[in-house]
Amino acid sequence: MTSTPAQEKKFPEGMIPLEKKSFHFSCHENISCFTKCCRNVDMILYPYDIILLKKKLGIRSDTFLDKHVKAVTGQNPLFPTLMMKMNEFNACPFLGPKGCAVYDSRPAACRMYPLERAVDRSPAKGRPDEFYFLTNHDYCMGHQEEQEWTVKSWLRDQGLAQHNCHADRWAEMDTFFSSNPWGGEGVGGPRQKVAFLACYNIDGFRDYVRDKNILNDYKIPATRLRSIQNDDEALLSFGYDWLKMVLAGIPTLQMRKR
Repeated sequence: MTSTPAQEKKFPEGMIPLEKKSFHFSCHENISCFTKCCRNVDMILYPYDIILLKKKLGIRSDTFLDKHVKAVTGQNPLFPTLMMKMNEFNACPFLGPKGCAVYDSRPAACRMYPLERAVDRSPAKGRPDEFYFLTNHDYCMGHQEEQEWTVKSWLRDQGLAQHNCHADRWAEMDTFFSSNPWGGEGVGGPRQKVAFLACYNIDGFRDYVRDKNILNDYKIPATRLRSIQNDDEALLSFGYDWLKMVLAGIPTLQMRKR
């Protein structure tokens, strides 16, 4: 199967896919704009970001949400978007004297810059197409550095493969939530609260799954079951499947016979 060529797609004015072109960029503590991008920023957090950050901090996800996150209305008005709370200086709370204090667990938005990613999930042929664009803020001097990258080498260097996989899965869920599967309860109803738990509060969802004996209701292969019980990413994946089934009857899981 073939992908749709970038030249056949229509993008917003000024946005040109990099494709195989190279670009120059480097960020380090000796550059004049160092950490400026960590201030006065609206940073959206996705489920996988929260998992990495709460693990890095050694706290539960509900504690992380209470302390570092605010819910806002985003592009999908039917489900909350989460954003990082800035500190009293309007900077990222994890910005330290020498830069990012959670660098190895930083959110996808931080890793991706200076690139932006767009995904066409309905190409004429083949699997979803992804496109990468180079952003250039006037204050950022990193573009003047000599280090050269391709999209492929940047994604590898920044450890973005896993983030992109999770981003794609989250996009599916966000589209599903846009279909209004809340059964007439509206925003903030019981169904949406459970969905919020499964997507954003992984430790709270683990408690919920255990207390309700939810895993006993489904036929789950032993290897996946062990992963769900011990791994946050596997539990998140199960949560997505479970939500599709309980909210819309999509057969993502196999029920046990009673």
